[in-house]
Amino acid sequence: MRPRDVLRVGGVGLRTRPLRAFLSALGIAIGIAAMICVVGISSSSRAELDRTLSSLGTDLLTITPGQTLSGDEATLPVEAEAMIERISPVQSVSATGVLSGIAIYRSEEIPEEQTGGLSAVAAREDLLPAISGELADGVWLNEATAGYPAVVLGASAAERLGITRAAPETQVVIGGERFTVIGILEPLLLAPELDDAALVGWPAAAEFLGFDGHPTTIYTRSDESEVEAVGNVLAATANPEAPNEVQVSRPSDALAAQQATDEAFTGLLIGLGAVALLVGGIGVANTMVISVLERRSEIGLRRALGATHGQIRTQFLAESLLLSALGGIGGVLIGIGVTTGYAFSQDWPAVVPPLAMSSGLAATLAIGAIAGLYPAIRAARLSPTEALAAP
Repeated sequence: MRPRDVLRVGGVGLRTRPLRAFLSALGIAIGIAAMICVVGISSSSRAELDRTLSSLGTDLLTITPGQTLSGDEATLPVEAEAMIERISPVQSVSATGVLSGIAIYRSEEIPEEQTGGLSAVAAREDLLPAISGELADGVWLNEATAGYPAVVLGASAAERLGITRAAPETQVVIGGERFTVIGILEPLLLAPELDDAALVGWPAAAEFLGFDGHPTTIYTRSDESEVEAVGNVLAATANPEAPNEVQVSRPSDALAAQQATDEAFTGLLIGLGAVALLVGGIGVANTMVISVLERRSEIGLRRALGATHGQIRTQFLAESLLLSALGGIGGVLIGIGVTTGYAFSQDWPAVVPPLAMSSGLAATLAIGAIAGLYPAIRAARLSPTEALAAP
């Protein structure tokens, strides 16, 4: 038979039993859609993460104190920032200093024990660009406000204190002193520890809160090509007397680790999608076996009119492949639609890898061929007399 005739004859069984064909194709479609959604949503998430990393930059290194040989917490020298600035590939340096034992309250009426887990942090005026931070409201610390009781709240800190906007009349109590809220930050991807912080100027922290001037975190930006080299000398530069008491990290590495975790989780979900696809294939096989049993008289008539074993086998195999192809195409369309809708709701770029779509369709046809092979062979083996004698 010509290919066109094979398709026409193969579609007869689907047209005569549309509901059964739809339900069988639906099983295949669900498996393919599950796989496309898993791969598509994961790829969209990775694309968003890559876009974020590209916009934030991977040139940020942070320096924090480690532990001394006796196990106590080390401190960074007051001169650490100035020494790090002398490294030629370093483009910018900024720092923060955590103020230990300083509680933050919305007002003096709040009980002492209800601190909310917030921390007071001294911050340099050039901190915001160093950590790629953005303001949700108000302004950042500058030379004028850094020496006065003014504070910029991290996103979580503002939420816990019930503050939604910065204004001259909006104040919080830090270490028993009233500070005016001049700004609120957006959530910080590269410095999430500052989301729960109340940031005050370096001079104000020293004057009003007893800050000793030792930084607890130093942020450096370097040439992209020199980041590794800079990281190798930062510990010895920040604390020449005890470089082993300095920790150097790269915040973007944590995001890369998150991406790797997402990829591992994606593998698990693809496995679940494959199981759903297998179930759909079993449904197709079941449909084709029942179809052979119900259409034995048709098979006998075709054999009596001269149809060969190969033509009968081709007919039922084509029917199985058509059924699987319909489910596969429907599954791909559903998967693309769900992925696009979810990515749009999350403000991500929608990415559905072509390899996932082509692999899904190929898997569908393979399952269809395997599922229809036994029923097709069984139909071809029926003799005309046996088939026509069937009730």
